[in-house]
Amino acid sequence: MDEIVDETDKIDLGAVGAWRHEDTSPELAVELERLGYGTLWLGNVTDPDLAEVERLLDATGTLVLATGIVNIWSNPADRVARSYRRIAERHADRFLLGIGAGHPEATKEFVRPYQALNDYLDVLDEAGVPVARRALAALGPRVLRLAADRTAAAHPYLVTPDHTRQAREILGTGPILAPEQKVVLETDHTRARAVGDGTLGTYLNLSNYLANLRRLGFDDTDFADGGSDRLFDALILNGDAARVAEGVRAHQKAGADHVALQLLHPADTDPLPGYRALAEALGLAG
Repeated sequence: MDEIVDETDKIDLGAVGAWRHEDTSPELAVELERLGYGTLWLGNVTDPDLAEVERLLDATGTLVLATGIVNIWSNPADRVARSYRRIAERHADRFLLGIGAGHPEATKEFVRPYQALNDYLDVLDEAGVPVARRALAALGPRVLRLAADRTAAAHPYLVTPDHTRQAREILGTGPILAPEQKVVLETDHTRARAVGDGTLGTYLNLSNYLANLRRLGFDDTDFADGGSDRLFDALILNGDAARVAEGVRAHQKAGADHVALQLLHPADTDPLPGYRALAEALGLAG
């Protein structure tokens, strides 16, 4: 099968993106594009037809859409590949297919994940999904090396600038490094924790994230009782927009090509004021 785009055609994610769950509206996507965010990452993608990706690409003109991630256990590779080719017929330069193995606690099929990732990538190869248009969720050294060998980008999740520095050393200079970074725009630390604790607590029960955090120097005292302040502040940037911007620049100085910001906020609040404040503090071209 002929490839749709040249393998060496690196996608332009921009310096900063927004990481959102799959229920993002076209109106929000348009506003993010207007504010200067280069990429919208869709997490928790459950539809192998990737209909929401296509809908948001149709609604925007320059914004890149990336999946962060399509889970390999619940989304058959051949069906995802067909979806990629359908979308790429009109949006090849604006779609990055991110895949990953997720974590064992959520997937009963989770067996030999490294081999499963390779097998999934084999199917994408055979179906003509170009290396230059796919990314891999990667935390540990082995999967980071796989991302460098078989995809265009590594997308680490729940990490610190120290991890970004280590990941860049493993990846080398070629592959895109695009870490996710959680953000709470709140200068009162108690209120910031009230917003972010639920999200952080979810990951403290997942073995792959705990193993990675141990590699970064955290221990059981950091994981107890919902997470220490040290852990919270390392994983969830909090404060005003200027302080958050400093944390984003720390990732960039450590070797990130792109930082995907996951803005945490109460469910009943509008996220757009936060995105506007961050865009201004980061000097995005809106």
